[in-house]
Amino acid sequence: MSIRIWKTVMGEIAEKTRRSRGRPPIRSDEETRHLILEAASLEFRANGYASTTMAAVGQRAGISTKTMYRLIPTKADLFKSMCSERIGRFMLAIDEAVIGTLELEAALERILCAYGNLALDQEVIAITRLVTSESDRFPELGAAFYEGAFRRTREAIEGWLRRQCDQGVIALDDPGVAADMLRGMMVMEPQRAVMLGQRAAPDAEEIAARARMCANLFLTGCRLNTRPAAH
Repeated sequence: MSIRIWKTVMGEIAEKTRRSRGRPPIRSDEETRHLILEAASLEFRANGYASTTMAAVGQRAGISTKTMYRLIPTKADLFKSMCSERIGRFMLAIDEAVIGTLELEAALERILCAYGNLALDQEVIAITRLVTSESDRFPELGAAFYEGAFRRTREAIEGWLRRQCDQGVIALDDPGVAADMLRGMMVMEPQRAVMLGQRAAPDAEEIAARARMCANLFLTGCRLNTRPAAH
Protein backbone atom coordinates (compact mmCIF):
# COMPACT_ATOMS: atom_id res chain seq x y z
CA MET A 1 0.00 0.00 0.00
CA SER A 2 1.39 3.39 -0.99
CA ILE A 3 1.88 6.13 1.58
CA ARG A 4 -0.74 8.27 -0.19
CA ILE A 5 -3.40 5.53 -0.04
CA TRP A 6 -2.52 4.72 3.59
CA LYS A 7 -2.95 8.38 4.56
CA THR A 8 -6.30 8.52 2.77
CA VAL A 9 -7.60 5.40 4.56
CA MET A 10 -6.39 6.58 7.98
CA GLY A 11 -7.96 9.97 7.37
CA GLU A 12 -11.32 8.39 6.60
CA ILE A 13 -11.13 6.25 9.76
CA ALA A 14 -10.29 9.31 11.86
CA GLU A 15 -13.21 11.24 10.37
CA LYS A 16 -15.66 8.42 11.05
CA THR A 17 -14.41 8.16 14.64
CA ARG A 18 -14.78 11.91 15.14
CA ARG A 19 -18.35 11.88 13.80
CA SER A 20 -19.41 8.87 15.85
CA ARG A 21 -18.13 10.49 19.04
CA GLY A 22 -20.27 13.53 18.38
CA ARG A 23 -23.50 11.62 17.87
CA PRO A 24 -25.68 10.52 20.77
CA PRO A 25 -26.19 6.75 21.03
CA ILE A 26 -29.27 5.46 19.25
CA ARG A 27 -31.94 4.39 21.76
CA SER A 28 -34.61 1.84 20.91
CA ASP A 29 -38.31 2.63 21.28
CA GLU A 30 -38.48 0.06 24.07
CA GLU A 31 -35.73 1.80 26.03
CA THR A 32 -37.37 5.15 25.42
CA ARG A 33 -40.74 3.85 26.62
CA HIS A 34 -39.09 2.60 29.79
CA LEU A 35 -37.59 6.05 30.46
CA ILE A 36 -40.99 7.66 29.87
CA LEU A 37 -42.78 5.26 32.22
CA GLU A 38 -40.23 5.73 34.99
CA ALA A 39 -40.57 9.50 34.65
CA ALA A 40 -44.37 9.17 34.64
CA SER A 41 -44.30 7.23 37.90
CA LEU A 42 -42.25 9.99 39.53
CA GLU A 43 -44.53 12.73 38.20
CA PHE A 44 -47.76 10.97 39.18
CA ARG A 45 -46.50 10.32 42.70
CA ALA A 46 -45.17 13.84 43.14
CA ASN A 47 -48.07 15.80 41.63
CA GLY A 48 -51.06 13.50 41.37
CA TYR A 49 -52.86 12.44 38.21
CA ALA A 50 -54.77 15.67 37.62
CA SER A 51 -51.70 17.92 37.84
CA THR A 52 -49.33 15.73 35.84
CA THR A 53 -48.83 16.82 32.23
CA MET A 54 -47.38 14.97 29.28
CA ALA A 55 -44.92 17.82 28.83
CA ALA A 56 -43.64 17.48 32.40
CA VAL A 57 -43.16 13.73 31.96
CA GLY A 58 -41.29 14.26 28.71
CA GLN A 59 -39.07 16.91 30.30
CA ARG A 60 -38.25 14.66 33.26
CA ALA A 61 -37.47 11.76 30.91
CA GLY A 62 -35.42 13.95 28.57
CA ILE A 63 -37.68 12.98 25.67
CA SER A 64 -39.04 15.30 22.98
CA THR A 65 -42.77 15.97 22.90
CA LYS A 66 -42.95 14.51 19.39
CA THR A 67 -41.40 11.23 20.56
CA MET A 68 -43.65 11.17 23.64
CA TYR A 69 -46.85 11.40 21.62
CA ARG A 70 -45.62 8.93 19.03
CA LEU A 71 -45.03 6.24 21.63
CA ILE A 72 -47.79 7.06 24.13
CA PRO A 73 -50.56 9.34 22.78
CA THR A 74 -52.49 10.30 25.94
CA LYS A 75 -52.12 10.64 29.68
CA ALA A 76 -54.62 7.81 30.20
CA ASP A 77 -52.48 5.59 27.95
CA LEU A 78 -49.43 6.67 29.91
CA PHE A 79 -50.95 5.61 33.22
CA LYS A 80 -52.22 2.32 31.77
CA SER A 81 -48.80 1.53 30.28
CA MET A 82 -47.13 2.29 33.59
CA CYS A 83 -49.41 -0.18 35.39
CA SER A 84 -48.88 -2.83 32.71
CA GLU A 85 -45.11 -2.58 32.98
CA ARG A 86 -45.22 -3.22 36.74
CA ILE A 87 -47.57 -6.17 36.29
CA GLY A 88 -45.32 -7.49 33.53
CA ARG A 89 -42.55 -7.98 36.08
CA PHE A 90 -44.90 -10.01 38.27
CA MET A 91 -45.99 -12.14 35.31
CA LEU A 92 -42.39 -12.94 34.44
CA ALA A 93 -41.65 -13.95 38.03
CA ILE A 94 -44.49 -16.51 38.04
CA ASP A 95 -44.13 -17.78 34.49
CA GLU A 96 -44.91 -21.50 34.22
CA ALA A 97 -41.37 -22.15 32.99
CA VAL A 98 -40.14 -20.77 36.32
CA ILE A 99 -42.62 -22.30 38.78
CA GLY A 100 -43.60 -25.42 36.84
CA THR A 101 -40.62 -27.38 38.15
CA LEU A 102 -41.21 -26.47 41.81
CA GLU A 103 -43.04 -28.50 44.43
CA LEU A 104 -46.57 -27.36 45.24
CA GLU A 105 -45.82 -25.32 48.37
CA ALA A 106 -42.61 -23.83 46.97
CA ALA A 107 -44.47 -22.75 43.82
CA LEU A 108 -47.23 -21.06 45.81
CA GLU A 109 -44.63 -19.36 48.03
CA ARG A 110 -42.95 -17.97 44.93
CA ILE A 111 -46.26 -16.70 43.52
CA LEU A 112 -47.22 -15.01 46.78
CA CYS A 113 -43.75 -13.57 47.26
CA ALA A 114 -43.84 -12.08 43.75
CA TYR A 115 -47.30 -10.67 44.43
CA GLY A 116 -46.16 -9.25 47.75
CA ASN A 117 -43.11 -7.63 46.17
CA LEU A 118 -45.47 -6.00 43.67
CA ALA A 119 -48.37 -4.90 45.88
CA LEU A 120 -46.29 -3.94 48.92
CA ASP A 121 -43.71 -1.93 47.00
CA GLN A 122 -43.61 1.67 48.24
CA GLU A 123 -44.04 3.00 44.71
CA VAL A 124 -47.06 0.79 44.00
CA ILE A 125 -48.65 1.69 47.32
CA ALA A 126 -48.28 5.37 46.42
CA ILE A 127 -49.97 4.74 43.07
CA THR A 128 -52.74 2.77 44.81
CA ARG A 129 -53.32 5.76 47.11
CA LEU A 130 -53.44 8.06 44.07
CA VAL A 131 -56.03 5.87 42.34
CA THR A 132 -58.16 5.74 45.48
CA SER A 133 -58.16 9.51 45.85
CA GLU A 134 -58.63 10.56 42.20
CA SER A 135 -60.66 7.84 40.45
CA ASP A 136 -63.97 9.61 41.24
CA ARG A 137 -62.89 12.51 39.02
CA PHE A 138 -61.06 10.34 36.51
CA PRO A 139 -62.93 7.06 35.96
CA GLU A 140 -60.33 5.98 33.39
CA LEU A 141 -57.81 5.91 36.24
CA GLY A 142 -59.74 3.32 38.23
CA ALA A 143 -60.53 1.31 35.09
CA ALA A 144 -56.88 1.18 34.02
CA PHE A 145 -55.72 0.16 37.50
CA TYR A 146 -58.42 -2.48 37.86
CA GLU A 147 -57.86 -4.01 34.43
CA GLY A 148 -54.10 -3.70 34.41
CA ALA A 149 -53.38 -4.65 38.01
CA PHE A 150 -56.21 -6.33 39.91
CA ARG A 151 -57.65 -8.41 37.09
CA ARG A 152 -54.35 -9.61 35.65
CA THR A 153 -52.93 -10.70 39.00
CA ARG A 154 -56.21 -12.40 39.93
CA GLU A 155 -56.35 -14.27 36.63
CA ALA A 156 -52.73 -15.38 36.94
CA ILE A 157 -53.19 -16.79 40.45
CA GLU A 158 -56.58 -18.28 39.61
CA GLY A 159 -55.08 -19.98 36.56
CA TRP A 160 -52.38 -21.61 38.65
CA LEU A 161 -54.91 -22.79 41.24
CA ARG A 162 -57.11 -24.31 38.52
CA ARG A 163 -54.17 -26.23 37.12
CA GLN A 164 -53.45 -27.69 40.56
CA CYS A 165 -57.10 -28.69 40.90
CA ASP A 166 -57.03 -30.33 37.47
CA GLN A 167 -53.93 -32.29 38.50
CA GLY A 168 -55.73 -33.53 41.61
CA VAL A 169 -53.36 -32.07 44.19
CA ILE A 170 -55.77 -29.56 45.75
CA ALA A 171 -59.56 -29.22 45.93
CA LEU A 172 -61.33 -25.85 45.68
CA ASP A 173 -65.00 -25.04 45.10
CA ASP A 174 -64.12 -21.79 43.30
CA PRO A 175 -60.48 -21.07 42.34
CA GLY A 176 -61.37 -17.46 41.50
CA VAL A 177 -62.67 -16.74 44.99
CA ALA A 178 -59.73 -18.65 46.45
CA ALA A 179 -57.35 -16.41 44.45
CA ASP A 180 -59.02 -13.35 45.96
CA MET A 181 -58.62 -14.80 49.45
CA LEU A 182 -54.96 -15.57 48.84
CA ARG A 183 -54.21 -12.07 47.60
CA GLY A 184 -56.03 -10.49 50.53
CA MET A 185 -54.30 -12.72 53.07
CA MET A 186 -50.91 -11.86 51.57
CA VAL A 187 -51.09 -8.08 51.29
CA MET A 188 -54.24 -6.45 52.64
CA GLU A 189 -53.23 -5.76 56.25
CA PRO A 190 -49.66 -4.52 55.68
CA GLN A 191 -50.71 -2.53 52.62
CA ARG A 192 -53.51 -0.81 54.54
CA ALA A 193 -51.18 -0.01 57.43
CA VAL A 194 -48.65 1.58 55.06
CA MET A 195 -51.34 3.58 53.25
CA LEU A 196 -52.56 4.96 56.58
CA GLY A 197 -49.05 5.91 57.63
CA GLN A 198 -48.86 3.40 60.47
CA ARG A 199 -45.75 1.58 59.30
CA ALA A 200 -43.07 1.46 56.63
CA ALA A 201 -43.41 -0.83 53.63
CA PRO A 202 -42.22 -4.36 54.48
CA ASP A 203 -38.81 -5.43 53.25
CA ALA A 204 -38.05 -8.49 51.12
CA GLU A 205 -37.36 -10.69 54.15
CA GLU A 206 -40.70 -9.90 55.76
CA ILE A 207 -42.55 -10.44 52.47
CA ALA A 208 -40.88 -13.83 51.99
CA ALA A 209 -41.78 -14.90 55.54
CA ARG A 210 -45.39 -13.82 55.06
CA ALA A 211 -45.58 -15.68 51.74
CA ARG A 212 -44.31 -18.83 53.44
CA MET A 213 -46.92 -18.61 56.22
CA CYS A 214 -49.76 -17.84 53.82
CA ALA A 215 -48.84 -20.71 51.50
CA ASN A 216 -48.67 -23.18 54.37
CA LEU A 217 -51.97 -22.02 55.88
CA PHE A 218 -53.78 -22.10 52.53
CA LEU A 219 -52.50 -25.51 51.48
CA THR A 220 -53.26 -27.03 54.87
CA GLY A 221 -56.89 -26.28 54.11
CA CYS A 222 -57.09 -27.45 50.50
CA ARG A 223 -54.37 -30.02 49.84
CA LEU A 224 -56.10 -33.33 49.22
CA ASN A 225 -53.67 -35.56 51.04
CA THR A 226 -54.14 -33.59 54.28
CA ARG A 227 -57.91 -34.06 54.43
CA PRO A 228 -59.32 -36.69 56.81
CA ALA A 229 -61.03 -39.65 55.20
CA ALA A 230 -64.81 -39.39 54.96
CA HIS A 231 -66.84 -41.73 57.17
